[in-house]
Amino acid sequence: MEATILRLVQTSNAIPQSFILDPSCEFQAGQVAELTVIGNQVMATVSNGTAPLGIIDDVRTRAFTNVSWNEVVIVPAIGVPGPGGIIVTPVEIKAELRKPNILSSSFNSTVDVFLNPTNGVIAFLAGTQLNYDMLGTGTPNAIRTIVNYTYQVPNIPGDDSTAGTGRVTVWFNRMFFQVDIYETNQQYPIRANVYVSEHGILTTRRPSLIHPAVGMVTGVPSPFSPLLEVLWF
Repeated sequence: MEATILRLVQTSNAIPQSFILDPSCEFQAGQVAELTVIGNQVMATVSNGTAPLGIIDDVRTRAFTNVSWNEVVIVPAIGVPGPGGIIVTPVEIKAELRKPNILSSSFNSTVDVFLNPTNGVIAFLAGTQLNYDMLGTGTPNAIRTIVNYTYQVPNIPGDDSTAGTGRVTVWFNRMFFQVDIYETNQQYPIRANVYVSEHGILTTRRPSLIHPAVGMVTGVPSPFSPLLEVLWF
């Protein structure tokens, strides 16, 4: 499944509410809504994290995104002595990631690399330290990194489940849920506080002191399932 996922695990028999939608906003299921006033009308819009209301269970977007979590990249390399006795690559080495069309701001790597977001190619620059032994010789002969990123799903057009009604469905009671739209440049340890980013997606990064915690991490993403599980307060 390539489109974004909102999976409700336990909702305590609560039901969502429907709100008139701010016609200028775009979102995917799993983003967070807040209320705003346009003219004299109270409407739901995408939250900036300061007054979050609940989880959106609709979609209104021109393109879907998805997550690659803990993707391991290993490239063989011929090393030469570097500063301080470390072994480094004397040349630039490129590697292709599993997905292209990466959102640059979402990208995170355990080793410094140069990213081509359009093609989904990373480059280990000359001077990068070899940190992995592929052959078991005891001497590093490769570079290994772990990357996380969000990418635009190709060949699947956007959708608008609010068309015809002009309303959006929002869950805001205490509940457990799973979602695959969150900040992939952050880590999600169990019991970590969850906030809402300036763009209405979940994160463990607190954007400012006026951004309240909205939940707690109860299930971590993995390479086999990129879903993040959260207890919504």
